[in-house]
Amino acid sequence: MPQADFYLIDKPRFREQPLLLVCELARRAYDKRQPTLILARDFSQAEALDELLWSFDEDAFIPHQIAGDYDDADTAVLIAPPGLDTPDRALIINLRDEPCARACQRLLEVVPADADARSGSRERWRAYQQRGYTLAKHDM
Repeated sequence: MPQADFYLIDKPRFREQPLLLVCELARRAYDKRQPTLILARDFSQAEALDELLWSFDEDAFIPHQIAGDYDDADTAVLIAPPGLDTPDRALIINLRDEPCARACQRLLEVVPADADARSGSRERWRAYQQRGYTLAKHDM
């Protein structure tokens, strides 16, 4: 049964830069050798995340790229803006407003601190619940 984890941003450092939490989640996945697909909201967010993954921690090296640049299958963390066809992976981090429809074993949803932005997360929670996902919430 697939699992969906919702990470609710609460800590000041993540409030100021929500993509830092995405970097932390990607690092955890890489440390566990889990190939990860990050579904970016748009190309601008994909580029920002690509840059931040290089610089967020000088001691961390997380092999990553924006989908379509090189051989996507060999990259540990693949960042996919909308409109690019990429293979499914066991772990997906969804940054988009709509529920992820792709097949995976584990799905991570990063939920902004802003109350208006959280309303969409409730809809995604219900969508995953209806699909039979095991659900968990984490305050970050």
